[in-house]
Amino acid sequence: MNTNQNNTSGNQQSAMAGQGRVVILGAGESGVGAAKLAQAKGFEVFVSDFGNIADKYKSALETLNVPFESGKHTEELILNAIEVIKSPGIPSTAPIIKKLVAQGTPVISEIEFAKRYTSAKTICITGSNGKSTTSLLTYHILKNAGLNVGLAGNIGHSFAAQVAEENYDYYVLEISSFMLDDMFEFKADIAVLLNITPDHLDRYDYKMENYVASKMRIVQNQTAEDVFIYCADDEESIKAVLAFQPIAKTFPFSITKKIEPGAYLEAQTITILIEPNKELTMSILTDLALQGKHNIYNSMASGIVAKVLELRNETIRESMGNFKNIEHRLEHVAKISGIDFINDSKATNVNSTWYALESMTADVVLIMGGVDKGNDYNMLKDLVKSKVKAIVCLGKDNKRIHDAFEDDVEIIVNTFSADEAAQIAFHLAKRGDAVLLSPACASFDLFTSYEDRGNQFKAAVREL
Repeated sequence: MNTNQNNTSGNQQSAMAGQGRVVILGAGESGVGAAKLAQAKGFEVFVSDFGNIADKYKSALETLNVPFESGKHTEELILNAIEVIKSPGIPSTAPIIKKLVAQGTPVISEIEFAKRYTSAKTICITGSNGKSTTSLLTYHILKNAGLNVGLAGNIGHSFAAQVAEENYDYYVLEISSFMLDDMFEFKADIAVLLNITPDHLDRYDYKMENYVASKMRIVQNQTAEDVFIYCADDEESIKAVLAFQPIAKTFPFSITKKIEPGAYLEAQTITILIEPNKELTMSILTDLALQGKHNIYNSMASGIVAKVLELRNETIRESMGNFKNIEHRLEHVAKISGIDFINDSKATNVNSTWYALESMTADVVLIMGGVDKGNDYNMLKDLVKSKVKAIVCLGKDNKRIHDAFEDDVEIIVNTFSADEAAQIAFHLAKRGDAVLLSPACASFDLFTSYEDRGNQFKAAVREL
């Protein structure tokens, strides 16, 4: 994953000074933001997207007077760059990336590029699950405490665009493994690793160790003055910490054992203790807006960040209590004929669906399926047996779901649209049940994104 690391260091001085041509591959939120910052820093900028560029991003590039191309990568316009900033969605195996790396051109992420131009403290949150919720909760707490804070990375507006236009003192950054793969000089002041479970293994040669190494890049370049927060109940995280030996100050969190310093759960109460005699306690029953075991972990991680930054206990408690979770993550849509409809479209891997099922107290009609990323459904079997009365498949190819659960539920039905899935689930459920869209798969077979899938599901529910 580090093929171009040395070249990045060698070219950074001229890149910092805004000399030469920077090419940006991908014209989504991160790409257009990077173009804005690169232009502001005096670079000659060119944007290339192999797919079609959305109208709003075309318009933004035209307003900036940044030249761009859509639907192709013209090599003579790309290979002459002193540095390339690529979208996290472009794999390192893409032909244009291979050519750039072979000729020694640094290929970096928008996050790497933007960090060069800000002295703001960065709170970087990664993990296979819970990143968005924890990032938003952390941002909510910091903002409520009066800190001058931005939210970026895999969520919100482009980090680079905010560096170009704003002057924040702190950034909460949701960081994916794809972003980490193209980050070399970047350093997190506070790094959070929520968990590591198999995800996106198709991008990592189907080797878990490659994916783990990618996640652990969150601690690269950290010093003994920085902070690393991780889950002491997550087996892969514990193994990774032992293997990579972070040198930052570490604060683990656990719901199964007492940990000091760090955070732990005891008698329905979270205790966060970073320094002696400065503890924060919160009841998981009355103080937390977010419920469910997975959200106890998320709240602990955010709470440790807040205590590291020496925020007042009252502010942290108040923020934890009035936080509203993100759209498409265990989002209550409606109650129809006594049946709860829940949109968890953001659950694009098996572990996310496990968390969703674990939090359910009613019998469930589960809507799942889509683009299978090499999923191992075994971890869901016990929860499916105990909580799921029927599975409604929503995807073009549902064979692996049928194979995995045909012995565990009586009814497995195939559907090919959100409307059809909502209608059939409604007929299979009875008063007191929950219909849960928690796909465990990517959305790109029938939808443009997990947001599109969630929005179509919500619209279908409202038509029932």
